[in-house]
Amino acid sequence: MKKVGFVSLGCPKNLVDSEVMMGQLKQNGYEITADAAEADTVVVNTCGFIDSAKQESIDAILEAARLKTEGHAQRLVVAGCLVERYRDELKAEMPEVDAFIGTSQINDILAVCDPKTNTRTLPVIPLGHQTATYLYDESTPRVLATPSHYAFIKIAEGCDRPCAFCFIPQMRGHFRSRRFGSIVAEAHQLAEEGVKELILVAQDSSRYGEDLDKPDALARLLRELSHTDGIEWVRVMYTYPTHISDGFLDVLAEEPKAVKYLDMPLQHASQNVLKLMKRGGNRASLERLIERVRRRVPGIAVRTTFISGFPGETEEDFKELLGFVKNVEFDRVGVFTYSDEEGTPAFTLPNKVPPRTASRRRTALMKEQARISQRNNKTRVGEVVRVLFEGESKESELLWQGRMETQAPDIDGCVLINDVPDGVLPSVGDFVQVEITEAHEHDLIGRILA
Repeated sequence: MKKVGFVSLGCPKNLVDSEVMMGQLKQNGYEITADAAEADTVVVNTCGFIDSAKQESIDAILEAARLKTEGHAQRLVVAGCLVERYRDELKAEMPEVDAFIGTSQINDILAVCDPKTNTRTLPVIPLGHQTATYLYDESTPRVLATPSHYAFIKIAEGCDRPCAFCFIPQMRGHFRSRRFGSIVAEAHQLAEEGVKELILVAQDSSRYGEDLDKPDALARLLRELSHTDGIEWVRVMYTYPTHISDGFLDVLAEEPKAVKYLDMPLQHASQNVLKLMKRGGNRASLERLIERVRRRVPGIAVRTTFISGFPGETEEDFKELLGFVKNVEFDRVGVFTYSDEEGTPAFTLPNKVPPRTASRRRTALMKEQARISQRNNKTRVGEVVRVLFEGESKESELLWQGRMETQAPDIDGCVLINDVPDGVLPSVGDFVQVEITEAHEHDLIGRILA
């Protein structure tokens, strides 16, 4: 049982956990395979954030169980957030699963994959603030599951925010930062492996270092990583609007390798809904924040996400959100319909919004953002931009693709390339100059210049 296949679901933070588990297994003689049907042991690292993610996780577990029933795999391990959230139910309803490990038990992966271990007797440790201590460091082996030119670095774990819609604190524990030197050392290791772009992730990246009594630590970390030889881009994801410091913005403005990109989920703009969400603020304060960001960092791309249909959201609240989006003209926007999650404060709120209404509001927001995005993209036609070449397009084998610094992988649009000089194709991970020739709602089209 030396061949292990991984199915990793959910966010990049979860992907890092999968990479760490794969690294530990590989270091101890296991072979990692991308084909679960070839594996002796299948590990499903689950997401438990919202209904759609939970269903995807359940489907993946059932598919892995089918492989086991048909004799392809001998052992099935389920890990991650869904285990933290529904450990007792999963153990009772899925006897075909050999082992469950929670988010604080990443280091148990060796034990549960060992054929000599009686996995059904292993406890799933309930995650509480007293047990939420797990953090990987620069000495922890990892097998990168991303393309070779970029990698995620988890700079902190857990969250202490009280957001009413979110179960993450119960699944991931209290907020805890990694040591500064550990992150810098890992960045150097990744650079030596050929990584060109570092993407810093956490449940709340903007609070990095607070628990270590280090003021404005994210700004200091970002500046240090921007001086790493071999690294071309450093990107920060998942920041919180109340913790966007001038020092952090100054680094984005001053350091060429710190990409001019701000990922800052706002969730809403109506004061009424933000109060119900236990986030605070209002449309005016958020507009002032965006204005400050753009003033201090010219050319920055601002990405955000919103929730439509939160309990208590009225048509007036939604119109205020729509007006906010029209006025601010974000560069990137994602919209989720509210998912009523048992165990969160929002679950007990009255005035639930019908799913059809929430979906209608989401569609209206996305249509407005598409208009804004296409209008802004058209202004780029004729520009020459620096692009990280990523190889064949996901849309068509007749096109190639790459990303500007204002485009994060997987969640944003990209630059589709339909022409290369003399047919000489760059290598994946190369930086090229691209002239933008066409604009679409989310993607740009261009040709590589000689």
